[in-house]
Formats: sequence, structure tokens, C-alpha cells
Amino acid sequence: MINWLRKYALENARPLLVIGLSLAMAITGTPANAADEVNVYSARKEALIKPLLDRFTADSGITVNLVTGKAPQLHERLVIEGRNSPADVLITADAGNLHRAKEAGLLRSVTSEILVSAIPPSYRDLDGQWWGFSLRARVIVYAPNRVDPAKLSTYEDLASPEWHDRFLVRSSSNIYNQSLIASMLSIHGAEATETWARGLVANMARSPKGGDTDQIRAVAAGEGDLALVNTYYYGRLLASAKAKDQVVIAETALFFPNQDGRGSHVNVSGGGVTAHAPNPDNAVKLLEFLAGEDAQWLFAELNHEIPVRNGVPASTIVQSWGEFKKDDLPLSRLGEFNRAAIETADRAGWR
Repeated sequence: MINWLRKYALENARPLLVIGLSLAMAITGTPANAADEVNVYSARKEALIKPLLDRFTADSGITVNLVTGKAPQLHERLVIEGRNSPADVLITADAGNLHRAKEAGLLRSVTSEILVSAIPPSYRDLDGQWWGFSLRARVIVYAPNRVDPAKLSTYEDLASPEWHDRFLVRSSSNIYNQSLIASMLSIHGAEATETWARGLVANMARSPKGGDTDQIRAVAAGEGDLALVNTYYYGRLLASAKAKDQVVIAETALFFPNQDGRGSHVNVSGGGVTAHAPNPDNAVKLLEFLAGEDAQWLFAELNHEIPVRNGVPASTIVQSWGEFKKDDLPLSRLGEFNRAAIETADRAGWR
């Protein structure tokens, strides 16, 4: 059985995923469908998810076999494996990715009073196929010595001439930007959103490149005056003990858009039980654990994300930013408008 799975992985999956599966099997020495195990495919980095999985094992006695990779790789792998997949749980970031997995038939519906009571409806699939476990907001990072915060207001305003040649953002191929565009489509419609996207492109200080942390560093270095990023990237820099990161923090600040209107755009990291999970009961137990108070606290402390469960405090760093109004748009809408968001960005020239 082990040799067959290794041969299958080598023929059909990425090297990183092969290594993850081989290591998991080497550690356990047992088939993936053992009753005291659960097999997790995670698009979240191991350092961010493994402490929670270790805690789950300590509490439940259920061993977790972890495979990590990029979201598209894991999606492709689940499609190829089909009914033979050893995966029980898919964990990934962004409601757009979760919706894609649902639409591809990679997830199954779960009925759980624990999950329903812990996770607000806006942050989960109403068919029970995916569940959000931690929140992040997409916000503006700016240079206080070059930008008057009184002139900052909304996502919509980022397309105004005020910010010509001053705006930084990563590629539209990134799911975080696709979901922001999707939220705009849901609220404003196709024509207005494309006009807005064209305005953003006209205001870019450079061609999109790098990740969110790169945008923050570029603002600090003067390559642009403001950028769109997810909050936890800024939280990581704030928590860093590196002198160079503290220099970046000293040169930048956060602004939460649309506070006088619908609120700042938020998204989730989350997960669901796979369509052909060999250990579905253990998979549900893991999801319920991730929605519990201990795991929610760990999400907050490890990565400065915001717990979805009411009553669990955010990290000290996130609390230092103060309360902010969140857009209450159901996150399923982000997935529904994902294809249109990609097409909108392409037409607008947002590469």
C-alpha cells in the first residue's frame, strides 16, 4: 500500500506534496485510513497550522498526517486523486479558494451544531461545505510623513487622481485581490468596478510584484506612498524582533477603509471535509476543535488573525489597532464573483 501511494504521488503530484505525504507515512507507519488518524491537506504554512494540529492530537489522541502545498496544487491533487484520495480535511486561505473547492466537488456538507453555533453565518458556507476559522482585513498601509490620514477614506477613493503614481499592490492573480474585486462587483456592479480597477492601475507607482510584506517594505522605502495589504502581514512585522522590520514599522501606519460606510473588507482562512474523506468523523472533530476557544486563541497569537468565534480576544497587537467596522457581505459572494473579478482585472490591465 505504501509503495503504491508513493508511486502515485510521484507520477501525479508536486515534489513538495510528495515529500509531505512520504514523511507523514514514515512517521505513522500505518495506512492513511486508520481509525485514530486524520489526514490534512493544508495550503497554510506548516509553522502556522502545525501547533494547532499538535494541540488537537494532544486533546483527542487522534494523529494528524499533514501535507502542505500551494492552494492550486492541493486543488489539483484532490481532483487527480478523486475517490482514492487519502485526504480528510482541506485547509486553505480565502473564501475564494474555499468556494472553488466546493464548486469542483472536492468538499462534502457537514452537519455540526458546534460549528454552526461557533461560526457566524457570514463566515461559513450555508451548505456546510466550508467553515471560516480566522479573519483578516484588507487595509491601507501608508507613509505618515507623505500621506495625510485625513485624506484616506475608502477603497473606492484609491482610484482618485490624488493617488496618481503613489499606489502599490500585488498582482491581480493573487486571490486576496480577486476577492476584494469580487466584493466591489457584488456591491457596485460590473461597469463601476471596472472603472475603479482602471483607476487603480493608472495610480500604480510600479508594476505589481511581490507579496503583501513586499508592498509594506516598498512604502517604507519610498517606492510608493500607500498600499493594500492584509492585516496579519503588518502584525507579523510589528511582532518581529528584527531591527530592519522595526524600521519599516516606524515609517508606516495602518488605515481601515470604509469605516463610515459598509466597513473594511474581511476574509477568512478556513477548511472543510473532503468529498471522499476516509475518516469523516475524525475530520469533523478536527473542524470542531478549530472552532473552539483554545484553537481560536492560537490562531490569534500565532499569526495575528482575528478569531471568528465571539468572546475570544485578538492578539495584543491587533487589539492595539482598536475596534473597526467589518463589511458584513457574506463571504460566499466572493467565490461566486471570482471568475468575473479575474476578467475585470484583465480588462483593466491589472497584471
